[in-house]
Amino acid sequence: MSTELEVHNLWHEFKSNKNNNWVLKDINFTLKAGELIGLLGPSGCGKTTLLRLIAGFEKPKCGLIKRNGQIISNNHYLLSPERRQIGMVFQDYALFPHLNVWDNVCFGINKNEKSIKRAKWLLNLLDIYEFKNRYPHELSGGQSQRVALARALAPGTSLVLLDEPFCSLDVEVRSRLRSELSSVLKSCSASAILVTHDPHEALAICDRVAVLRSGEIQQYSTPFEMVLNPSNDFIGQFVLQKNILPIQYIDDSCSTCIGKLSVPSDMSISSKSVCMFDQNAIRIKPCLNGLFTVISKEYRINHYVYTVINESLKLKSEMSLDTSLSIGDKCKVEAIHEKNFLVLPQNIKCKF
Repeated sequence: MSTELEVHNLWHEFKSNKNNNWVLKDINFTLKAGELIGLLGPSGCGKTTLLRLIAGFEKPKCGLIKRNGQIISNNHYLLSPERRQIGMVFQDYALFPHLNVWDNVCFGINKNEKSIKRAKWLLNLLDIYEFKNRYPHELSGGQSQRVALARALAPGTSLVLLDEPFCSLDVEVRSRLRSELSSVLKSCSASAILVTHDPHEALAICDRVAVLRSGEIQQYSTPFEMVLNPSNDFIGQFVLQKNILPIQYIDDSCSTCIGKLSVPSDMSISSKSVCMFDQNAIRIKPCLNGLFTVISKEYRINHYVYTVINESLKLKSEMSLDTSLSIGDKCKVEAIHEKNFLVLPQNIKCKF
C-alpha cells in the first residue's frame, strides 16, 4: 500500500519568542492510501493547527510534510493550497451562500464532461441530487455537510481533511453520516484525516488514531491496539474513559486510597506508576466517615454513573438503579476483586 502523506519532525508556533510556546512538537505520522486517520484530542491541543499545516494555510517552523513522496511544506517552502489537490471540509461547512448546491459542488472544477459527470455521481452517492437547486439557507445541517463533502471530493482529490465535520449535528444525523463516511471515501478511492474531540467517534470509524495532548502525539495506533495497550494514563482517561488511581509504594506493598494492589513480586513499579480500571470495577457504599463525596449522578438507562471525589482525585462508578446515594453524600470506594486492574506504564495486570 502506497503512502499518501508523510509528516516528519513537525514543530510549529504562532509567535516566535524566547519562551518557545510550541503549538505542535515533533509530530511524526504517515497516512497510507485509502486510510481514514483520526486526530483526536481535547480542545486547544493542536489538532486544527496540524490540519491547517497539511492544507497549506500555514508554514511550519520546523520539519516537513510530503504528499506522494514530494515535499509540499517545510520551513523554507510552501506549496500553495490550491496546488496540493487536497480537499477540505470545514467545521461550519463554509458553503457559498449566494450559490446553490450544484454551483457550490462545481466551484473550482473544470467544467468538462468528465468533471460534470463526477459531480452528478457525487450528488447521487451522497443522496443530495434532489437538492441541487437549493441554496445553503434552505438545507439542514446534515444536508449542508454532505454538500461540503461533495465539494471537497469533486475535483478528484485523493486526500480530504475533515475538521470536526459532525460536531454541530444532532445525534441521529451525526451517527448516520459517521457510518457512511468510510464507504463514501472508499467509493471515491480517497484517504482522509478526521479531526475530532470525541473518542467514540475516532475509535468507531478510523483505521488509525493519533491522540494529541498539548501539541504532542501521545499514541498513534489502530483503535484495537489503543484499547489493548494504552501508552499512558492520558490515553486511558481521555480516550478509554477509565479511572486513574495514583499508587504509593509503602512497606514493600503497593497502596492506593481504596486498598492494596497485588502486584507480582517479580515486577517493579516506579513513583510515576498509576492504576487504571473500568467504571464497573469499583462500587461505592454510603459511609458517614468515608473519604469520598458524591459530586454527580448520571442516569444511563440501565445504570447510574456516579462521580465521587477525594481532595483532587475523581473516580467514576457504574451502579445499579436501586442505589440510593445522592449528591453530597459521604461514601467509601471498594474494588471488586474479580475485576482486572492495569498498572501503567508497566502494563502489569493485577487485582486488589
